[in-house]
Amino acid sequence: MAQSNAQLSISPLESGLVARITDDPREIRQALELRYRVFAEDMGAEVEGADLGIDKDRFDDICLHLIVKDNDTDAVVAYSRILTNDLATRAGGFYSSTEFDLSNVLQPGKTYMEIGRTCVDPDFRSGAAIGYLWGFLAEYLEAHRIDYLMGCCSIPVQGGYEEANAIMNHLREKHMTDASMRAEPMIPVPFVATSLDGKTLIPSLLKAYLRIGVKVCGEPFLDKDFGVADAMILLRREDMNYRFLSRILRG
Repeated sequence: MAQSNAQLSISPLESGLVARITDDPREIRQALELRYRVFAEDMGAEVEGADLGIDKDRFDDICLHLIVKDNDTDAVVAYSRILTNDLATRAGGFYSSTEFDLSNVLQPGKTYMEIGRTCVDPDFRSGAAIGYLWGFLAEYLEAHRIDYLMGCCSIPVQGGYEEANAIMNHLREKHMTDASMRAEPMIPVPFVATSLDGKTLIPSLLKAYLRIGVKVCGEPFLDKDFGVADAMILLRREDMNYRFLSRILRG
């Protein structure tokens, strides 16, 4: 499956970057090393494979590996892994189901694409790397007529729960799914009263997701290994904001 999907790619003109699915072991290793640097070294997460300098769990032997590669340096600079309905069945379920009760999110007869472990090299966070990832995901959704994109987006909690609560206070105002499509976290983030302005605290990755059109499926999950609160996100294919996506693709 990964081989056929590798033919789909995003590579705007006058750019050394390209987004595509890879099954090349060397490129996958680069991606797992990028994940380790971002999640373990930068964020202090406890990850599987740390002794090898990689972040790798059981889903990585089944998922599709989406990379953004800088062809000028031969480096993987952004990454997201993909699980579709059929791949999730092989994996024993979507990764999100290890953190949330998805019974109100997963609808019979609908198709889903879950993204996870999304990360960007620090040197490319001010550019269009995330746009390249999402440009590919948008084309993939359309090409395969997938109904929903979903996944988890992290909110840091190393400094306590006040900022996460402030962010959620803002998200509840206009960025939530309908109450009938909420995911229930297995470990909720403790409530802390706060007067902080959550809008100004939203992580850049989640901010981009919201502008692309995603909704948040309720309260976040407390991931103690990664030191984050995971917000469950959901995007209906028809709700993709292509205007904003085109803008970030242009850098």
